[in-house]
Amino acid sequence: MKDIYVNRKYVIIGLIIVVSLILIIKMFVIQVVEDTYRMSADNNVLRYVTQYPARGLIYDRNGKLVVFNQAAYDLMVIPAQTGKMDTSLFCSDLGITKAILKEKMKSAVTYSRRAPSVFLKQISAETYAKFQEKMFMYPGFYVQPRTLRKYSRPVAAHLLGYVSEADESLIRQDPYYKPGDYIGKLGIEEAYEKELRGTRGVKIFMVDVYSRIKGSYAEGDMDTLAVQGRDIISAIDLDLQEYGERLMQNKTGSIVAIEPGTGEILALVSSPNYDPGLLVGRIRSENFTGLQADTLLPLFNRAFMASYPPGSTFKPINGLIALQEKVIYPSTRFGCDNGYLFVACHSHSSPLDLEGAIMNSCNSYFCQTYRRILENPRYASVSEAYGKWKSYLDEFGFGKKLGSEFVNELPGLIPPPSYFERFYGKNTWKALNVISLAIGQGEIGTTPMQMANMTAAIANRGYFYTPHIVKSIGSGGRIDSAFTTRHKISIDSVNFESVINGMEAAVNGGAGATARIAALQDIIVCGKTGTAENPHGEDHSVFIAFAPRDNPKIAIAVYVENAGFGATYAAPVASLIIEKYLKGEISEANKWQEQRILELNLINKLPAIETEH
Repeated sequence: MKDIYVNRKYVIIGLIIVVSLILIIKMFVIQVVEDTYRMSADNNVLRYVTQYPARGLIYDRNGKLVVFNQAAYDLMVIPAQTGKMDTSLFCSDLGITKAILKEKMKSAVTYSRRAPSVFLKQISAETYAKFQEKMFMYPGFYVQPRTLRKYSRPVAAHLLGYVSEADESLIRQDPYYKPGDYIGKLGIEEAYEKELRGTRGVKIFMVDVYSRIKGSYAEGDMDTLAVQGRDIISAIDLDLQEYGERLMQNKTGSIVAIEPGTGEILALVSSPNYDPGLLVGRIRSENFTGLQADTLLPLFNRAFMASYPPGSTFKPINGLIALQEKVIYPSTRFGCDNGYLFVACHSHSSPLDLEGAIMNSCNSYFCQTYRRILENPRYASVSEAYGKWKSYLDEFGFGKKLGSEFVNELPGLIPPPSYFERFYGKNTWKALNVISLAIGQGEIGTTPMQMANMTAAIANRGYFYTPHIVKSIGSGGRIDSAFTTRHKISIDSVNFESVINGMEAAVNGGAGATARIAALQDIIVCGKTGTAENPHGEDHSVFIAFAPRDNPKIAIAVYVENAGFGATYAAPVASLIIEKYLKGEISEANKWQEQRILELNLINKLPAIETEH
């Protein structure tokens, strides 16, 4: 009898377990499987619309708006939801042909019949307003709001960069981006893409069989908000940038102006340039192709991608190195008989000390100085002494990327000793083999940005901050510490005074001063002219300067290609930029110079390219 009760006990327990399992399975079906079917069914009448955030705004250093956003719209299509419609009216409303309609629908179906894809990008607000009234006539189509970049002035294209659609390779590399997303390219737009882009959101709508929105799904509880990108306060002075571009109109070359005390780039001009509005909207691709084909290379950023021989603007550096190495002193004098061996020089008083050599730009003085640097008995060979000379140049930022935000910055060229050993043999080459480096010619290439940075380092008496184009991010957000770190150069600050005296005399001195055309009333400008040899045509006009002499506020490098002597064009351009920045306007005494530069045309005007505003 006891065994019967025990067996009944196990039977009852078994039944309870079975019933429990049945209930659990049923609950799973009800709550999971059937809910999945329900959601799947709901998805047939739900529309997920990405909420693209407004891109962060860009201001200049004085709070003037440089880049903002304008409304635009992408016309989306879900092929499976399309039906009969008046194609002629549809094409007329959008300003497209039936051939384009057919092509775009084919692409949409290839992508997916049930998932939305872009049918027509970036339709204008005016077109959208008209099309929206007839949306019910075109089932399967809907409009997704976007924003496009707008510029307060048609300047600073090379500095700002542009925004374009993310390509497939980028989407594969970075899971954040999806087809149809936009991304910054070049300049500030690329360097600060993560800060500017913001965060996407999504809205879920219920739609009827005609693809018309009937309301928010679940009262919007499932929606997520887009977060606008962070604003950027750039380092540039918008008025100065615009003025620099006016001065360089119809010329080829560049201007880089830096605030020495911070490394902030006040203006960056590459000429020929282009209106940044050309690369916005549906006309971007066509205009980009046109700019690429332009033989004047307006897309090429000469400020940090062009490598030039620095010419005589390099003489202050060789003077500083020679002083530090104690192979000359400020009072050291060399004679000049219109040149040194096979290096020619112009007529001037002789002999000269260091200050006089900089003032008169004496080639002979610096050839003899450079020879002393490389034949210094402290070193076992010219190759070793050259390596030491190159190490000083490394400290100034030559022969390598400076580390600015510009991703396509180039390093220029300062060859290592091994470069010459391949030509002349190890420990057999002499200073005379490379004597052209004494005057910034020969196997050397520097970018305008590097030369502006060198000038800032001289103005600071031996240090610099990495040049950069942004002051702050968002509301008081700090920039990368790499841009606030001081780079000290191992040349004693006392050695800079003689060089600076020479640069001051070059602009403000008497007879023999090579840059007197750059002198300004009430402002002591320190500068150095250069004429960079050009094997492909007339020499380049080069000028570096900083001002005022004490507590300098601006350091600048100007290159005007195929324009001859540095004093002819580069020095007046730099002088006008300095006066404009420090005084806010050009004095009456300098108006003639301004008019001369503005009217100067060294190249043919750029061909007209369509722009959309």
